Amino acid sequence: MEAKRYILRMISVVIPTLNVERSLVHTLAALVPAVVDGLVQEAIIADGGSTDETHAIADVAGTHFVKAERGRGTQLAAGAGLAKADWLLFLHADTVLEPGWAEEAASFIQRIESGRRPMAAAYFRFSLDDDGFMPRMLETMVAMRCALVSMPYGDQGLLISRTHYAQAGGFRALPLMEDVDLVRRLKRRELLGLKTRAVTSAQRYRQDGYLLRSARNLGLTLLYLLRVPPRILARLYG
Repeated sequence: MEAKRYILRMISVVIPTLNVERSLVHTLAALVPAVVDGLVQEAIIADGGSTDETHAIADVAGTHFVKAERGRGTQLAAGAGLAKADWLLFLHADTVLEPGWAEEAASFIQRIESGRRPMAAAYFRFSLDDDGFMPRMLETMVAMRCALVSMPYGDQGLLISRTHYAQAGGFRALPLMEDVDLVRRLKRRELLGLKTRAVTSAQRYRQDGYLLRSARNLGLTLLYLLRVPPRILARLYG
């Protein structure tokens, strides 16, 4: 029997937004099959003050829309605080989960709920919606980072039970590095990479240049690990 036939509305999806009318439609569309199959109970849009049509899109899609102080950490925490399901899926507004994600997520949840594996959180395989050598090289580097140091970023999504999320302390009110901050509080054995791709917009990489953008992201991460305050990193990030 397929997992989707006997899992009933176990996931609340939390998406932080800020002027994302162009990408949000695609992100939400990828969730529809899981809603129909009964895996996803709700999608919560935690908005940081959008001035475009983000609110209208969220309304048409039937999501729960909540206003929060701008900053991904604050927005994600606000959305999680309203979630009703036993499992939380944190997802960026410019990330689209490829078909098959729901079945793999349901299988992961079942293994946890049945006691077949210890408590863990899961993330998806990083991918970019661009062609060429540079996007593939960056995807390979991200895969190596995750394999070596178990440090997925927010654009890979994070699937975690409400209990596990609370035990880890949840998202903190950080303007940047909220994703790294949370996964560093999880033990290596508590993070599992899934095979399904999370396809993220490559717009910023195309705009800034792959090498420059990648170097900046790496530099910011290193500065964070050296305890530079996230508010300073946010200004550098732009």
